[in-house]
Amino acid sequence: MRTPFIPTLVGLGLAVLLQPALATDGLSATEVKIGMVNVQTGPASGLGKGMRQGAEAVFKAVNGKGGVNGRQINLLVGDDGYEPDKAIDETLKMIEQQKVFSLFGYVGTPTANAVLPIVKEMDVPLVGAFTGAMSLRQPVTPQVFNVRASYDDEAETLVAHFIAKGAKSVAVFYQDDGFGSAVLSGTEKALKKRSMAIAAKGSFQRNTLAIKTGLAAMLDAKPDAVVMVGTYAPLAAFIREARAAGLKSQLATVSFVGTDNLVSDVGTAGDGVVISQVVPFPDDNDLPIQRECREALAANGGGKLGFVNFEGCITAKVMVAALERAGAQPERAGLVKALQGMQGHDLGGLKLSFAANNHQALSDVFLTQIQGGKITKLR
Repeated sequence: MRTPFIPTLVGLGLAVLLQPALATDGLSATEVKIGMVNVQTGPASGLGKGMRQGAEAVFKAVNGKGGVNGRQINLLVGDDGYEPDKAIDETLKMIEQQKVFSLFGYVGTPTANAVLPIVKEMDVPLVGAFTGAMSLRQPVTPQVFNVRASYDDEAETLVAHFIAKGAKSVAVFYQDDGFGSAVLSGTEKALKKRSMAIAAKGSFQRNTLAIKTGLAAMLDAKPDAVVMVGTYAPLAAFIREARAAGLKSQLATVSFVGTDNLVSDVGTAGDGVVISQVVPFPDDNDLPIQRECREALAANGGGKLGFVNFEGCITAKVMVAALERAGAQPERAGLVKALQGMQGHDLGGLKLSFAANNHQALSDVFLTQIQGGKITKLR
């Protein structure tokens, strides 16, 4: 097991000595290098691939028009397999060997949490991680900028929905790591506001389908509703087995599940499952950004606009806007300042704001539901 990344006196000394050189790492007259480390293989790979697909579509569209301030955006991708140790290794490679200007589009709470000490010590911005963990939001980490709503926001919306539907008891089935703990905590907060407590808990291990023990806890408790916390493969297995075992609880999960992959895996067995989302419904044409992201994907080899690649597209657009604001000779500190200056920024119908004391741009949560084996808007 890897020991945690711990700054040493020698490392800190080197960081200080190298600071002037690091300020221009990842930049040349013609290129800016951005490092994405996330899950590209394994049972959660649909999440990393979706983020990558959406981001690449935007960056290629921008590059086709001359880039940002005359520089082409070069997105470098490392695979962490959704494992913290690999995330650390790949992040160090990005910074020390690939010399990226900024990190971008990480996927997952345990992996993002694992690299936080590196981001802080080496003072490299991390923009748009695909996670709603409060550990990346409070207290504010100067180098970390979150685009999406938090898991607290999503849990509050789900609990409010359950209560409105008459639920008197809410249980949590969760992935036993930082991700699961983050949503578990958010659910506890939402229930406490209503003088309620979690009725039962069941868990499973990350990157496995070992859901039987956790399912047994739900079957014993028979709650009115269950908040499920995991990626699409284990949750699809849980949903199928729960229904086969006669569990009558309302089922819901948060956006990180990977909605499109879950619907594909579970089919009509998932009918009735509620999923909170942090991006507008991809099939709609209400906002310019929906049309822009759909067109960018089509120009980059096709692929249907879904929830994950839509988030990748939105996040990439935030990065592009920040790079533009940072000017012709940007530094990492300049990118941070540019992001913090994006207050009320209109991203094609989405209004986002950062500030020095708030590094979360959006807080909207949308509810969807699986019906007839397809995802539909709930409200």
